[in-house]
Amino acid sequence: MAYEAGALEETIAAAAGGDSNLFAELRASYIESVGKQVDLLERSRCDGNWHLAAMRLKGLAASFHSAPLLVLAEQALDTAPGDPAVVRQLKAYVAEFSAV
Repeated sequence: MAYEAGALEETIAAAAGGDSNLFAELRASYIESVGKQVDLLERSRCDGNWHLAAMRLKGLAASFHSAPLLVLAEQALDTAPGDPAVVRQLKAYVAEFSAV
């Protein structure tokens, strides 16, 4: 899944209000938050933990207007807990977003 700039970047820019340092800090915070939830998904050993981490990802996606993350979070919710394919896709999303 390719990262596409758009609503996510606009949301962060609007929150930063033209302050480039704040923009960078908010962007880094987003990456860190998504990364933590992906890590929790990867380490989940029960349905409840998997579901909680996937719902948190969905919340981040909604809060930051990230359609690609929303799709991935919904995939995680629709798959069996521990599905390595979803975790790989989420890790790729984080890596690609971090590289931009």
